[in-house]
Formats: sequence, structure tokens, C-alpha cells
Amino acid sequence: MGYKVNCEKINDILKELSAEYDIYAPKRFPKAGRYSDTDIIRYDIIEKAEDIVFDEKSDFPAKEVLSPITQTLFYFTEDEYRESKCTSKKILIFMRPCDINAMEHQNKIYLENGGYADLYYQRLQEKIKIVMMECSTGWDTCFCVSMGSNKTDDYSLAVRNQGDNWLVEVKDDTFKGYFEGEETPFEVEFVEENELTLEVPEIKNKDVLNKLKVHPMWEEFNSRCISCGACTIACSTCTCFTTTDIIYDDNGQVGERRRRSASCQIDDFTNVAGGGSYRNTAGDRMRYKVLHKFHDYKARFKDYHMCVGCGRCIDRCPEFISIVSTVDKMAKAIEEIEKEGA
Repeated sequence: MGYKVNCEKINDILKELSAEYDIYAPKRFPKAGRYSDTDIIRYDIIEKAEDIVFDEKSDFPAKEVLSPITQTLFYFTEDEYRESKCTSKKILIFMRPCDINAMEHQNKIYLENGGYADLYYQRLQEKIKIVMMECSTGWDTCFCVSMGSNKTDDYSLAVRNQGDNWLVEVKDDTFKGYFEGEETPFEVEFVEENELTLEVPEIKNKDVLNKLKVHPMWEEFNSRCISCGACTIACSTCTCFTTTDIIYDDNGQVGERRRRSASCQIDDFTNVAGGGSYRNTAGDRMRYKVLHKFHDYKARFKDYHMCVGCGRCIDRCPEFISIVSTVDKMAKAIEEIEKEGA
């Protein structure tokens, strides 16, 4: 069912829904960008339609709602521990198709990992209702069409912002009572072609994979990549984290344990007891990330590659490293390896 609703009515609906839901959407934070006098767009609780940024891609993904950069897991004393509390409200979140698909990728990691479900992720995931933000054009760093993440039907509501009015598709009966505006035909449009395209190469066997891992193409990143981790923090599907204990008193017996997002691109990510480290160069770390996104995940879960083509890693990289160009170079390296083998 489609509805045409003016923004005044939308704000009334959002206010009514906020009694039951925490409502998240891309929101502009003026002068909070990484460069002087620049803004940043990231997910936060919104109160009115005007808070939502429709015409720009958010700098950070929707995953921040379900897997925050920093999250308290539990509190402890010398005698006991107590899990952190979860929000009592349900969660309504505005997401583009790529981020909706990215959430499905994260679900496989957090909820289907060898039969173990991550409690802290699961308790938020169970509260989620999705408002899909129509995305019919994309941006110059998007390649979602190539990754098959440009479309989805996993949402409760879908919206098209027309300025003074919204077109709203209501799929979930839970929300039908909120919309009494003018009924109108509304068929959601999805982006059908990106300016940027990518063809992911097939790694046909383990021999090719092993030779690719030691191919000299990765050495380029020893001088280009500064191992800052900006790409993985901005990635909509990365799930790596580390834990830290915050101690409240001098005896070290009272405090809290937090998990925070980590990055396989940081040079101490693979440090182990005894001073060992498995990936000591930026090239080693780049190889690990790229193969994880474009081979390992699909080899494990069978359905699709981990990357959804949102392009945020390209946008955020201070050294202008393009994941698309990197995968293209990987494709050429695979061709070389196969020719040598023939």
C-alpha cells in the first residue's frame, strides 16, 4: 500500500512512534568532519524528518546502531558481574538497500557462527524494524550493482523523499494505522547502474590462492597504505572487535568490560603472546582484508561476497586507495598465475 504524506504529518507520525521506538537515521553533524570546517553524516537518533539526510551518503554505516564502535558488555566486582542493559524501546532505523544487505551479512557472523549467537548483537537485532530509504541513483564511489546489493525486500516501510511530501510504502501491518494520508501508487525504485563497476575474479583452486597470497602486487601497499584502519571502521560489513577492561578503583577489582571496533589493517592487530605477529606489513594486511571480502566469506557462507559495494572505504581512505582498483589488480594477478600454471 502506498501513501503520499506531507512532512508535517510525517513529523507527527515520528513523534508518535518515538514513544515506542528509538528512531535512527543518517544525521548531519556540522563542523564535526575530519577536516577543518567540514561536516560528518552518521547514524543517530532523530526527532523530525528534517534531521534525516537523504541526498548524501552517510560517512559511516548503519551498522553503528547494532554493533557500536564502543559498547559496554558487562560490569564486574571481585564477587560478581552484571550484563549491561539493553534499550527498553524497539528500534526503527532508516537504511539504504546496501546497508540492509550488509546487516544480513553481519547476521551470519554474529548469529550463525557455528551455532553461537552473540547476545549483545542479538538483543538489538530482535528489536529492529527497517525503513528503506529509496536509492535510485547512488554516488560516484558506489558499486552496489556489481555486488548484487542494490535491491532488497527486507523492510517494513519504504520512503521516497519528495521535499514537501514523502511517498511511503507500508509492508508491515504494524504501521498501517499511522498513515491516513492520500493513497497513491508507489513502486520503489532501485539503482540499476553505477558509475563504478567491479567484476570479482574467481579463484579456482587452492594452488591459485596460495600463489596469489605471495604475489608481488601486495607490496605496493607497503608504501601506500598507512595502516590507519579508516576503511574498516567505515565498512558496513566489518565485524572485528577487541575488548578492554575499564577499572574504577585502585585494587583492580571493580570496573566494566567494553568491546570496541578493531581493524585488521592496524599493525598490532595480529600480535600474540610472546611477541609474535602474523601480518607485519601493510601489504600483508591489505591482502588479508581484500581476500576476506572477495573470497573467504563467500567460500564459507556460499551465497555472496562480504563486500556490498557501498564505497565508504574509498571515501574515507586518506591515501585514496580504491578497493575497486585493488580487486582489478588482483584479477590481473590471477590471470598471470593461471597463465604460468598453463
